[in-house]
Amino acid sequence: MLVTWAVWGLVALAVLLTYSRLEPAELYNVSEDGLAGGLGRALVLLNFPVALVAVAVALVSVAVLPRAAWWAAGPAIALCAVVPAVVDQDDLDASWGNALPALGVLVGLALTVAATRRVGTAFVPRLPGDPLRALVAVVVLVLSLPWAAAELGFHFPGDVFLGEEPYPEKDGTVIAAVHLGHHHGMDGALLVLTALLLSRVRLTGARTRLALATYLGLMLAYGAVNFAQDLWFEQVVKRGWTDASIPSALLPGLRPVWVVIVVFAALATIVLVRENDRVETASAN
Repeated sequence: MLVTWAVWGLVALAVLLTYSRLEPAELYNVSEDGLAGGLGRALVLLNFPVALVAVAVALVSVAVLPRAAWWAAGPAIALCAVVPAVVDQDDLDASWGNALPALGVLVGLALTVAATRRVGTAFVPRLPGDPLRALVAVVVLVLSLPWAAAELGFHFPGDVFLGEEPYPEKDGTVIAAVHLGHHHGMDGALLVLTALLLSRVRLTGARTRLALATYLGLMLAYGAVNFAQDLWFEQVVKRGWTDASIPSALLPGLRPVWVVIVVFAALATIVLVRENDRVETASAN
């Protein structure tokens, strides 16, 4: 689990440095510059999407800690749950409300450290679905290269991916096809990778495994759809190949795209539960 935190820590560091270095006009929906801008955007990142990850690691941690750990995990999950109320994708400058989910994230990190000290690594050495996990991870990482470059403050070189090519907005302004800074498509990619990684954690107790599999199934589906939506728009629609876009799925709602997410989440949960059952059966024998 500490590997998960290390990955997100590196992302937060990249956001801090890039948003401190570049002017807001080169970024997306921010107005603060300098160190204050970098710190503020990193704080918002701790809200979305890191708070979603903190809920998952809290569930894993309390499964191996004494029951009293719920006195910390419960409030942490509740703090993370206020993200929709304090994060506005149209205004990514930090506010005082962003401190609440960030506190939940810090508690989740503390629970992870405590759980790791108690039982060490909880990852299974080998699972039936590992080849598929590896394949999905490689595909996601390769397709995320333009966003990884933008995260570091430059456009990905070459002609395979769009990057610095000019793209006219509806209001007549011209921007780069892939803006510098953080992208929600990168959020989606990292949520997919996080779900794949945490799904390799082996927990005792059928109910605990079911709860984690359900949450990770939803994280996987949500991340995959947002990854695909941003990738399709920036690398397909902006090339002029089609005008058909995938609807935004950042916020839950009674929309067709969320029906897709729910169905995908249910299928992913079934796959993870069956994999867990196979591992338990093999261990029993």
